[in-house]
Amino acid sequence: MSEKSSFEFQADVKELLNLVTHSLYSNREIFLRELISNASDAIDKIRFEALTKPELLEEKSQEYKISIIPNAEAKTLTITDNGCGMDEQELREHLGTIARSGTKTFLQQLKGTQELSSMDFIGQFGVGFYSAFIVSDRVVVKTRKAQTRGCQWASQGQGNFEIEPTGKFARGTEVILYLKEDALNFLEEFTLRGVVKKYSDFIEHPIALVTKKDGKETEEVLNSRKAIWLKSPSEIEAKEYHEFYKHLSHDFQDPLRVIHYRGEGTLEFKALIYISAHAPLDLYSPEFNSGLQLYINRVFIMEDCKKLIPPYLRFLKGVVDCGDLTLNVSREMIQEDPRLEKIKKNLVRKVLGNLAEWMEQNRKEYEQFYAQFGKVLKEGLHFDSEQRDKIADLLLFETTQTETGQYKSLKQYLEGMKPTQKEIYYLIAENRTKALATPQLEAFKAKEVEVLLMMDPVDQWVMGSLTNYQEKPIKSISHEAIDLHTEEEKKSVEENLKEQGKKYKDLLKAIGEKLEAQVKEVRFSPRLTDSVCCLVAETGTLTPQMEQMLKSLGQAVPVQKKILEINPNHPLLEVLQRLYESDHTSAQFADYVQLLLDQALLTEGAELTNPKGLSKRISDLMVRAATTPGNL
Repeated sequence: MSEKSSFEFQADVKELLNLVTHSLYSNREIFLRELISNASDAIDKIRFEALTKPELLEEKSQEYKISIIPNAEAKTLTITDNGCGMDEQELREHLGTIARSGTKTFLQQLKGTQELSSMDFIGQFGVGFYSAFIVSDRVVVKTRKAQTRGCQWASQGQGNFEIEPTGKFARGTEVILYLKEDALNFLEEFTLRGVVKKYSDFIEHPIALVTKKDGKETEEVLNSRKAIWLKSPSEIEAKEYHEFYKHLSHDFQDPLRVIHYRGEGTLEFKALIYISAHAPLDLYSPEFNSGLQLYINRVFIMEDCKKLIPPYLRFLKGVVDCGDLTLNVSREMIQEDPRLEKIKKNLVRKVLGNLAEWMEQNRKEYEQFYAQFGKVLKEGLHFDSEQRDKIADLLLFETTQTETGQYKSLKQYLEGMKPTQKEIYYLIAENRTKALATPQLEAFKAKEVEVLLMMDPVDQWVMGSLTNYQEKPIKSISHEAIDLHTEEEKKSVEENLKEQGKKYKDLLKAIGEKLEAQVKEVRFSPRLTDSVCCLVAETGTLTPQMEQMLKSLGQAVPVQKKILEINPNHPLLEVLQRLYESDHTSAQFADYVQLLLDQALLTEGAELTNPKGLSKRISDLMVRAATTPGNL
């Protein structure tokens, strides 16, 4: 690069810049937190890389430092660091694009909102640098990566930015903010001290305020540089915990839960873990940055060590510092250290135990957590067989006997079971309205037997891993082999089924023949009280919801014929019997039979293969009814 070059911002960056500059005015001071955090990250990076490549330091000795330099005359505020620096390509990638999928959706959700200050906005897609434009008309970044020449990035935060070579200077980065007229208070020493103390007091590297008085330059270190996780919990105030969390997560809200403890025994470590008050928008994205920060004796190793927590606890934020680990040649090799697995098991036990205490001691607050992260926690039923029972204790469900938004644990469900009930029952449905309307519930309502309502998409596959709880079998009511009758009732039911089976024997056979290609069997059901029919799956087969989910993911789903169960006492049977006796080969009889199956498909939420055919059949039957003498 030999001259100045101009580049267009990525379209998403333009929108983000507009949102940042116009919607975060009430939280303007966070720009300094973000720039200091970036500077600290840059120092951490070069410090780690220099462990195996000391030539990157380019100096015999190295004192890492972040400097804040106000210049009232020029109306500029400069933040410098002697970290890793950037080359031209990195400048373009880091300060001109947002390399994260889902940004467009994120922006659409933010458009029009006036409450960005209460959202996880800045940290959501790694856009902390752009907060500089909250207070600046123009931003200049001078930077040099080790063993390369320096370059400069400049922009007014509009549609483009410029990059050009710059003169020689030490390795690192210098961010120069040309402050807006209404942001000149950030040149005041009192303001700068307050912001650094509030947000960045715990940064490990010294943050120096550089000022000139009487022609002499002075430096004042503003931060205490105490690694908060090394302190005793009794020494830390809630405010200090919260500010460190905001530094880690770039969140505006305080965390919902803090877990701070020391792991002892053959492997010692310190951990400070947080649970956010709200789920990040990209929590379910494959690119979500899960994991905890890993330190070795206060030396930062990596941002998101995925070996420290399982995927079903990816909502955790925090720090783990272990002096027993050995600094190695690469982060990859450190992640393969078997001692990390021991730390992980310790952390999982501690976190799950803490959640259990939380659930017991503050149910309302726990439900707030569960509303945000319950779907993620449930994944552990499938992935962590060792902790499955403890995870099951933490689950909450709406039931047929709770109001909307009220929850029961499995333990509470057991406490409310009838003495004669031997099993735990659940129903998977898209939402509560559809769940309560399903025909399979009718017998349970009649018997006042409580059924768990599972309405999270993840329920469709994780429940296959939870087959019992405290020695009670867990069964889906969408499958066969559910019997709620007492021994005395069974006799009466069996007699009725036998009697109706004789009466409608030929009719059932005819219906089965008509639907032979679509269902496995047609039979009378003891579970229906109001509906005429329903579909049930054989035990061990996929639920309709699971089939739909797999299809939506583009996976091949084997054809699974279901059983069509018919209510033997429904008045429609008499109508079908008359049609059968009149002419079981007629189009009208075939239409009624197909409508029977279509009803069952609709009530279970399955997709009709021929919705147009259903519409035509209904229209034809309406016309016949209206034109038949005596019907109107």
